[in-house]
Amino acid sequence: MPSASTPTSYSSTTLVKATASVLVLGVADDKVLGLDTAKTARTALEDVVRAIEFSGKAGSTARVAAPKGFSSSSILLVGLGTFDSTASGNDAAAKSHEALRRAAGSALRALDGVDSIAMGLPAITAQAVEAVTIGAGLGAYRFIDYRSQDADKVPGTVTILGPKSKEHSAAHANGAIIAAATNRARDLVNTPPLDLYPESFAQRVKDQGKERKLKVSVLGEKELQAGGYGGLIGVGQGSTRGPRLVKVEYSPKGAERHVSFVGKGITFDSGGISLKPAASMEDMKSDMAGAAAVVQALFAIADLGLPVRATAWLPLAENMPGSSATRPSDVLHMRSGKTVEVTNTDAEGRLVLADALADADAENPDLLIDVATLTGAQVVALGNRTSGVMGAEAARSLVTASATEAGEEMWAMPIPEEMLSGFDSNAADLKNSGPRHGGMLAAAAFLQEFVSEDANWAHIDIAGPSFNTGSAFGYTPVAATGAAVRTLIQAAKQVN
Repeated sequence: MPSASTPTSYSSTTLVKATASVLVLGVADDKVLGLDTAKTARTALEDVVRAIEFSGKAGSTARVAAPKGFSSSSILLVGLGTFDSTASGNDAAAKSHEALRRAAGSALRALDGVDSIAMGLPAITAQAVEAVTIGAGLGAYRFIDYRSQDADKVPGTVTILGPKSKEHSAAHANGAIIAAATNRARDLVNTPPLDLYPESFAQRVKDQGKERKLKVSVLGEKELQAGGYGGLIGVGQGSTRGPRLVKVEYSPKGAERHVSFVGKGITFDSGGISLKPAASMEDMKSDMAGAAAVVQALFAIADLGLPVRATAWLPLAENMPGSSATRPSDVLHMRSGKTVEVTNTDAEGRLVLADALADADAENPDLLIDVATLTGAQVVALGNRTSGVMGAEAARSLVTASATEAGEEMWAMPIPEEMLSGFDSNAADLKNSGPRHGGMLAAAAFLQEFVSEDANWAHIDIAGPSFNTGSAFGYTPVAATGAAVRTLIQAAKQVN
């Protein structure tokens, strides 16, 4: 898959000696950070900061000519807001690292086509170096595969500056892997559904898995039919491009724990016979963002060499209103053995997830997480930037703690017991469309019926955060964001 990302390198060169077209420096509370040992250069630059009245507001940028004493041609000042580079304690440190990620991302978004960039943000600890690396890698992302004139917008070389030590160099390498995985997820989500459909998605995964010598299995329509995957078949049968179930396995020697990820992979969602309004279809190429997130997180886990067994399940289908499409009132025989009456063909994501969750749960993993652009109710409840997390208390707590560490916004939500009654059906065990109020919670209640009672399971609804329809901010571009990739990687580190 072509990449629109710019890889980074690491150097312990001092800020004043760094040679680049642009040196990026952080500003907080009207002070330029990181120049404590270069007082003359710092004084000259702070005079410039005051002259242009640059306050250091978080995310703000200003490019100026480099004063005497710097080896770089120009300097990009980027605001860090209220920032403490020596912050201690989990919450304070996480906040500091996220400020660095966002500042690095804002800087790279402001440097279209610059041939060489040196990132001089205040990265004292190894964790801070990793944060800057991730932010820079995400901010440097440009999706230009389908554009004929924007190749010159991709930033050139990017060098992360920090202390000289093996620990800091390793942190940079880890950050680069995490940023690359997030950007690969973005590439998948941004690819038009004309080119990304179940079969081609599966092939891309096979190719990337082969590069890492991972086991990738793909079930086609005949195998799905024979295996009783009624949810996947039912959702995908309205399209001429049939469904797939992809399983990717990473099994390092000596791994004692097993994490399993399931990602909703609707490569385009028209709503099926319960057709969406035209305006609601514009961004439905993003309905496979969950599948993109889980598989790229697994690839990153493998690239990082984490000592944990990891499995990714990708139920892939295109939800179209063809002549063979599932009709409202049809009953599907699910992989788990349960039956589901379809009352709304636009509530399709839970159907493909249910089939994959049944297989994933059967392997009894230590941690089971599904990720999905599942409900519009998530956006109503939590907005466009905060994902909802539901499920077993232990898994839900691990996911939200991992999200905080990774710098992603996620919020724990309940699954009220009364929600399940909204799926009562006269024709089947369940119907697929539940109550409108609390729809995010209701969808989780439906999914819970397809995992065992003692499963350490969490469901992440990324409907809003997965695709940015507003303006770019921090390291987040317009369109695909790569939501949940970093949280899943962090969760794999934390599972015990």
